[in-house]
Order: sequence, then C-alpha cells, then structure tokens
Amino acid sequence: MRKALFRVSRGVAVLCLAVLSQAAAQEPSLSEQEIRQFLVEAKVISYKHTSKGVTSPWRLTLSDGKLIHDASFQTIDETRRNVPMPDGRIETVFRDSYHFNIAAYELAKLVGIGYMIPVYVQRKWNGETGSLSWWVPTKMDEETRLKHNIQPPDRSTWNKQLNRMWVFSELVYDTDRNATNMLITEDWKLWMIDFSRAFRVDHDLMNPKHLAMCDRRLLENLRQLQEADVLEKTNPHLSKEQVKAVMARRDKIVAFYDKWIAQKGEKAVLY
Repeated sequence: MRKALFRVSRGVAVLCLAVLSQAAAQEPSLSEQEIRQFLVEAKVISYKHTSKGVTSPWRLTLSDGKLIHDASFQTIDETRRNVPMPDGRIETVFRDSYHFNIAAYELAKLVGIGYMIPVYVQRKWNGETGSLSWWVPTKMDEETRLKHNIQPPDRSTWNKQLNRMWVFSELVYDTDRNATNMLITEDWKLWMIDFSRAFRVDHDLMNPKHLAMCDRRLLENLRQLQEADVLEKTNPHLSKEQVKAVMARRDKIVAFYDKWIAQKGEKAVLY
C-alpha cells in the first residue's frame, strides 16, 4: 500500500512539473511594448483572489481575441501612522501602495535589471485603479524551495541573481522582500514581485549586510543614474522626496562597493 501511494504521489509530482514546463514553453514571445499594450487593453474574462500576499491581489485572466494570459492586479494604496514592524521598530508614516510596483519596474529598467521584474502598468478594473502585472509562470517560490531544500542546478548563477536582488532591494528600501515574493521559473530565473511596501524616505541603507558581490554592469548603471531620469520615469508614482531618498541610497551603495573594491580588489567584489 505504501509503495502504491508513493508511486501515485510521485506520478502527481511529475505531472505537475510537466504542466509547469509546458506552460513555460507556451509563454508568448512579446516585446515590452506589446506586453504593455496587452495589459492595458485586453479584456478581463475571468478573475479570482490569489492565496498569497497580505494585500490579496487579484489574478485576472485577460484576452485580446488572439492571446489569453493571466495578470496580477493590486489596488492597495493606504497610509497609516505609528505602525509596528516585524523587527520591533515603529514606522511613524507607513505607506503601502500599488504605485510602488510600477515605480520599481521603471527604476529597475533604468539600472539595467528590468528583466528581473514583470512588466507593471496602471489600470482601472471593476471600479478600482491599481497596478497590473504580467503573470509569471513559475516552478515555485523561494519559500517552497527553502522548505523542501531544493538546490539550484548552478549555485554561482543563482547567487548572482540573489545579489542583484538585494542591491535593488536596498536601493528602493523594500521593507517586505521575502521568500513568497521571490518567484523561480522552470529555467531557474529569479523574478521579484510586489514592491508595495518599498520606497521609504530613509536616506540610509536598510540593511548593508544584504550587500555581497555585485554585478559590475549594475554598479556602473547605478553610478550613471540621474535624479531627473528617475523623476521622469516614476512620475506620478513617486514623490520628489522619495526620489531624493532613492538617490541618497544610491550614493551609499556606490560608496560601499568603492570602499570594498579599494580594500579587496575588483575580482573579489564584482562579477
């Protein structure tokens, strides 16, 4: 009986992986502009609440008559005062907003890692305005990977993706980067979603211990980042104060790596 149950369970697992692989293989090859147009114009043909996430985003199924694809719709946009955080501190002005999803995507493109975040646009649906993002067909999230101790096939490549993620998380001061919003596709590509609790106005880094080795192209793009460009690309989703905080944290990230390179040399710090 146990052997039979094991064979059935194993068969179900193999079938699930096969379905995920097939879904990934069927992903349409579209440009960013084509994805944007689809997200903005396609008709919502079905919808349901997702099971994960404290903001309870909607999973919408869209169709433009040729393509059917899912998207994530998040409408949270609130400000509260004196909110206790998981680390014990009190956040005097707590902001949780879909606007930050769109801002994070635009900023990621400016620093050359837009490929790590699905396309986000603003859209109105069912009487509410929110962020709508392309649904990423995933193998699992980081929570599942850690729970089952699943190891990546290429540890070095995986770590480099994590390093880029943490640099960006410090840049945007993402207070809610966690294992459930780190998605992993069949080819072990890491995707970041849900930035609704990012973009605090702190000028200091959130946790410099997150900073390890750095992608040299990412570091160079951070050096070249201009406040005027950030203001233009993130308008109206970020305030001037929030953009100035981004630039202040950029300065600290660059200074951190410059100091580390001076101490250990480029080969020990950059890849």
